[in-house]
Amino acid sequence: MLESRKKGILATIIAALLWSTAGLFIKLVTLDAFTILFYRSFFAGLLFLIIYKTKLLKINKLTIIGALFYAPLVICFVTSTKLTSAANAIFLQYAAPAYVLLLEPLVLKTKLRPINVITVILCLLGMSLFLFDQFERPDSMLGTGLAVFAGFMLAGLMLTQRKNTADYQVSTLFLGNLIVVIATIPWLITSPLPSINEWWILMFLGFVQLGFGFLLFTYGQRYITAIESSLLAMLEPLLNPIWVVIGYGEIPTKWAIMGGIVILGSLIFRIVWMEMTKPKKTILQNN
Repeated sequence: MLESRKKGILATIIAALLWSTAGLFIKLVTLDAFTILFYRSFFAGLLFLIIYKTKLLKINKLTIIGALFYAPLVICFVTSTKLTSAANAIFLQYAAPAYVLLLEPLVLKTKLRPINVITVILCLLGMSLFLFDQFERPDSMLGTGLAVFAGFMLAGLMLTQRKNTADYQVSTLFLGNLIVVIATIPWLITSPLPSINEWWILMFLGFVQLGFGFLLFTYGQRYITAIESSLLAMLEPLLNPIWVVIGYGEIPTKWAIMGGIVILGSLIFRIVWMEMTKPKKTILQNN
């Protein structure tokens, strides 16, 4: 059991590391965002088709709804990464859990806890710091707006996937990628062919960063707890801007850094708080 848990932790860490490279490689490809989206979703969908085969044919209403959240999510994320800093794109998208906490009582009929209200307020405070960022980079306003919208789409996907059963969740991602591929064909037709280096990057983004990252994350969920999974997944938004600084030279503004710290810090605090205040199970012994 201990060995399986170590494998689960390692798989989740690698998945988060792979996901975190998206910002850097999207920046390095000179193609427009929609052409990148076509190749990325095409390769990821192809991997899902190879691995899951006929299981992808299992579709219900929530699968379709989830796919309709997924498609604009990835479109907005890639486009915002091109239009604004990678830090803005990933930090604002990761405000999604705050929206989930706000909407859960309405959608999933859960109880609205005080810690959730505090988390939402802190996340909104962190998001407000990005407004100051616009004064320093007014040309990135569209990218920032798309990143905020991506957060709402991610929240919708999270809620839909949580409400759906596990058997249909992979189909949601496959269908979402299929929608992206179909929607971006016009840009593919008018776009120049990628260079040899760009072909490698695009295949990495689809097969490895998105596709294989998901497979590793799914594998890790079998062997680790929810709190471990949530905390390890936070490596993605923490490392994403760092890779971009190292490999692309794009430095986030101080407002983006502070906003990101507030958003991620509040989410991490809530995860730890919920674990610490969780009722402990007691074992009754017969004398």
